[in-house]
Amino acid sequence: MKLIDTPRCFFVRKPKKGASIEWVIHLIIHPMSTKSSPHPSASPRSLSSKRRDRATDHRAAGSPAPLTFRPIHTRRAFEEICARIREQLALGVLKPGDKLPAERDLAQQLGVSRNVLREALRSLEMAGVLRLQKGVKGGAFVQAGDTSRMNVVMRDMLSLGTISVRELSEARVHVLDLGVRLACTNARQSDFDALEANVERTDLATREGRLLDRVECAREFYKLLAEASGNKVIAMIMDSVTEIHMRFVYAKVASSGVAMARLVERRRQFLVALRERNVALATRLMRSHLGAVQRMLEQDPGAMSLQVALAEMQPGMRR
Repeated sequence: MKLIDTPRCFFVRKPKKGASIEWVIHLIIHPMSTKSSPHPSASPRSLSSKRRDRATDHRAAGSPAPLTFRPIHTRRAFEEICARIREQLALGVLKPGDKLPAERDLAQQLGVSRNVLREALRSLEMAGVLRLQKGVKGGAFVQAGDTSRMNVVMRDMLSLGTISVRELSEARVHVLDLGVRLACTNARQSDFDALEANVERTDLATREGRLLDRVECAREFYKLLAEASGNKVIAMIMDSVTEIHMRFVYAKVASSGVAMARLVERRRQFLVALRERNVALATRLMRSHLGAVQRMLEQDPGAMSLQVALAEMQPGMRR
């Protein structure tokens, strides 16, 4: 049925063949809402436009808006594979050290090509979930968990400008404060012994003038302290913020040949407070030391640049 709008009246034509009864009823109720009837051979684009017009007319007439749905976005195949492997880890079916089925068998089980499967396995390797080993005895093995992956995330966030060097330095103070408190409560005799041995190596490197080796000892000291906290999450955060911060210290010492004075004395005082589980004294000594290190770095603005934090370090400083 088609309406012709003239200044004086409406002429109702006979509905064309194929017009629905719903369309006729619609025109009776809303004679001014539509100028033409749908044509069976209309293109999808014109039909879409007419649907939008009708939706507007419904709203104008006070009728409820037509129901709409968002498009369905399916995962890419390799993402689905990663999700399924992670699901098996969460359920405990796969555990650290387990080997996944052979590539051909796993591809058949999942119903994907071997190229797609390799893409998924490489993605999980980069995430630290799997270890891919070549050779006769090779394959894809479940990792025990690489906490140093967080160091990469932290560096990427610095590169992208998500976090600043100032925020990193501030966070390190607060994170180490919490780590020291936990270490005062949870540290074992083996932790104290490991820290004591580290202080002795630091003393030897200082007396022999091996200042860059002393920086490496300092990095190890914070790693041992993180382990002594007894909390793996806190230890992981401590390790990541310290690893980046030690890059600034390394660059400063390497460029100037100047290192923190009385470091060994400070370390020994701190270790005594830690052994006595004196939280107040241990946290105060650590904050004092970190403040002194920060002041030393701030004397050379270049030592605290983003380029230093993101630069590759000497082999002894790498993970």
